[in-house]
Amino acid sequence: MGNVEFRTRQSVEQVEESTDFAPKFDRDGLLPCITSDAKTGEVLMLGWMNAEALRLTIETGEAHYYSRARRVLWHKGATSGLVQNVIEARIDDDQDAIWLRVEVAGSGASCHVGYRSCFYRAVPTADEAGKPLTFLEHQKTFDPDDVYGDAPNPTQV
Repeated sequence: MGNVEFRTRQSVEQVEESTDFAPKFDRDGLLPCITSDAKTGEVLMLGWMNAEALRLTIETGEAHYYSRARRVLWHKGATSGLVQNVIEARIDDDQDAIWLRVEVAGSGASCHVGYRSCFYRAVPTADEAGKPLTFLEHQKTFDPDDVYGDAPNPTQV
């Protein structure tokens, strides 16, 4: 471990056209990460990574994130067993967002609420604007109380 090196960003050409890995973390030291199912392409979640989470993800082949609510590094699935095994990682053109294609262990769920995807509700648009959200997943894949018990909720209202 410890062989992942982030290059210093020197030019637009270097960032956009070279093979240098030079991720751009925001002012809080974070990088957004879109995670999708490697087989179906379904978006499972949007998470955040700090440099340590990104390094650990690359080095271990398992997704690690940074919880903005709890301000801690988090190994996805460490508590639930729903580990996200990274099949492919891609960085966007200006290297300020990352996309993981993963296989999820266990029930295949990635949402702490118990659904498969964190994007389990549709927002009405156009002619439907103003109407309530519509559930796209009607059954949870696991009971969060059984899995997490008294563990802190990853999101805080």
